[in-house]
Amino acid sequence: MLSLRQAVLCLLMLLFAFSALAETAVSKRRVEVAFVLDTTGSMANLIDGAKKKIWSIANAIVDQYPDADIRFALVGYRDIGDEYVTREFPLTADIQSIYAKLLAFKADGGGDTPESVNEALDVAVTKLGWSDKSQIKADRILFLVGDAPPHMDYKQDRKYPEIIAEAVKKGIIVNTVQAGHDLSTRRIWTEMASLGKGDYLDIPQDGGRVAVIVTPYDNEILIIQRKLNLTIIPYGSRVRQREVESRAEMSAMAPAPVAADMASFVSKSRKGEAVITGGGDLVADVQEGHKKLAEVPKNELPGNMQKMSANEQAAYLDVKAGERKEFSRQLEVLVSKRDAFILEQEKAASPAPSARSFDTGVKEVLKKQMK
Repeated sequence: MLSLRQAVLCLLMLLFAFSALAETAVSKRRVEVAFVLDTTGSMANLIDGAKKKIWSIANAIVDQYPDADIRFALVGYRDIGDEYVTREFPLTADIQSIYAKLLAFKADGGGDTPESVNEALDVAVTKLGWSDKSQIKADRILFLVGDAPPHMDYKQDRKYPEIIAEAVKKGIIVNTVQAGHDLSTRRIWTEMASLGKGDYLDIPQDGGRVAVIVTPYDNEILIIQRKLNLTIIPYGSRVRQREVESRAEMSAMAPAPVAADMASFVSKSRKGEAVITGGGDLVADVQEGHKKLAEVPKNELPGNMQKMSANEQAAYLDVKAGERKEFSRQLEVLVSKRDAFILEQEKAASPAPSARSFDTGVKEVLKKQMK
């Protein structure tokens, strides 16, 4: 029979073991990033630059934390009287869907200098699905990007000091990125960043020199990516299958450096198991243990698999998984070479701080705040 001392020691050892298991279970880093973007007419060039560099920004996160659970959100805002005041897309690990929403944004509207910044911030803090800081350890980082101050005369919305105080309570860091040199915007943008325990960045009106580096490996990466896309097996409803197919088509529509950035991010973040973000690919979902082939209803399989026997379906899935493994290995080699090439080019360029662009500024802040 155990003595009291031995029993206490056993209990402590068990508690330590459970603690270690719990720590392992939650060790995957969660990084939540929201962009709150002025989409009025004066922001056209900056928005075009953001479309080119969103994947580069995502890569900066995964390069620092390869196993991170990365989630992006997007809020576009204008002003009362424009086509819309805010359009929001909540936090999601499906970065390709956020990229598609960003591509759909066109700069238009505006007129008077102030915009509906307060309402956009309110939406960003309360409606994007941030994780609960009491339950999940995460980096929660918000970037407010614009060139005009908020309307402080609107009666219907909360004002930024109250909204940012709520953000801080939720563990959200509020950063501000000012495009251009409007003095009234600068005063409020710096105050917002100070209240939000974040950083204030000032960049040129056009977003700065957004350097898109073309590498000798881009075209090879696209060729491998197209081969990887052929290993995707969409499943689910017909609408869901079409969504999966559209993600696979994104690389064909994007400029080569952007498509290569996209392929690089998916390769690094999913370790060869998936070739798109989001679910709906049977090969990835089976490999990752989210789904068993036998559990998928026949009518939710693609047409060619519906005609196969169960054994033929399993063999077909194995072939696609095998092809993916080999193409993913080839892609990893090319991505590594491309990263080294870009690093050398960036070192050679070494822009002065005054030449900071939207993407370099955001990446600097992310690196510092993902502590």
